[in-house]
Amino acid sequence: MLSQLPTSPPPPPLPALPFVAIAGPTASGKTAAALAVAARWPVEIISVDSALVYRGMDIGTAKPTALELAQAPHHLINIRDPLHAYSAAEFVADATRLIGAITTRGKLPLLVGGTMLYFKALIDGIDDMPRADAAVRAQIEHDARAHGWPALHTRLALVDPLTAARLAPADSQRISRALEVFQLSGKPMSSFHSKKSASLSGESDLPSSVDAPQPLLISLEPTDRAWLHTRIAQRFDAMLASGFLEEVKTLRARGDLHADLPSMRCVGYRQAWEVLEGTLPLTELRDRSIYATRQLAKRQITWLRSMPARQVVACDAHDALAQVLARVEDFVESTKT
Repeated sequence: MLSQLPTSPPPPPLPALPFVAIAGPTASGKTAAALAVAARWPVEIISVDSALVYRGMDIGTAKPTALELAQAPHHLINIRDPLHAYSAAEFVADATRLIGAITTRGKLPLLVGGTMLYFKALIDGIDDMPRADAAVRAQIEHDARAHGWPALHTRLALVDPLTAARLAPADSQRISRALEVFQLSGKPMSSFHSKKSASLSGESDLPSSVDAPQPLLISLEPTDRAWLHTRIAQRFDAMLASGFLEEVKTLRARGDLHADLPSMRCVGYRQAWEVLEGTLPLTELRDRSIYATRQLAKRQITWLRSMPARQVVACDAHDALAQVLARVEDFVESTKT
C-alpha cells in the first residue's frame, strides 16, 4: 500500500506542536481507538493510510463508514483518483499543514493509520532523492523479466539491507525504486531518511521546540499473532460479502487503470485484479488475499518496532481502549502545564 517514494525537495520540518498518533498493523483496531478518543476530546483525525486517499476504493480499504466519518472531522481521505499516485512527500506537506490548522482551531490533531512510511517520513523527514531515470528503470525491468523480482530483492539486500528487510520479495514497484536510487546515487535508499525534523525521538533541530511537548505515538501491537490473523480473515470475509470483487470490477471497467498503479497494487486489490484478468483462480482469491494481508501486518509491526519512542498497547488486551484513553489523557494533561 506504499506509494512511490518522492523525488521532490524535502518538506519543511514538522512544527513543534503536540499531536497524538495511533499506529498499528491492519485490523488492530485503530479506527475504534480513534473514535473512542474523539468521543472524549475535541480532535480532528488525519488519516495516515496510503489507500484511504483513493476515491472509489471503499470496501477493500476498510474505509471508515459515513457514520464513523461523521463522528469527527477526517482529513486525507478520498483526496485522490486511483489513476494518480500519492507520495510520502505529499503526505508530509499535507499533514504538516493540517497539524498547524487543527491546532489553531483549538483542537487536538489525531493521526491514525498503518502506512508506516508516512509516519517515518513525517517524524524523521525525507532527504532529496535522485529523480527517476527512465533508462535505469528500463534496465531494472529487463532484469526482473529475466530473473524475477525475488532475485532483484536479493540483489537489493546486498546493497541496502534495511530497505530490503521492509519489502516483500514481489514488491516490484518499491524494489525497482530502491535499486534505481542506489544505481543513480551510489547510496542506499535508507540513507536518505535523515533524523532532522522535530521527531518522536526528541532529536529536533528546531530551537523553538525545546520546551514543546513531544508528540504521543501509541502503537497497537498484538501479543498473540493468531488473534490478529483471525481478525484479518474475518474482515476480508466481510469485504467479500459486502461486494469487494464488484468494487474492483467497477474500477477495472473504467479502462484507464492498470495493475501496476500504486492504487491497484494495494493488498486485496492486486489479487482481485488478477482474478478478473484470469491469472488467479477465483477459488484462491480469499487465501491469497489473507496471506498477503498477514505479510503486510508483519512488515507494519517491523516498522513499528524500529520506533523506540512509541508507547505500546496490546491491541488484543481486554482493556486496550481503556489503556489508549489513559495515555491520551496523560498526554493532554501534560500539554496544559
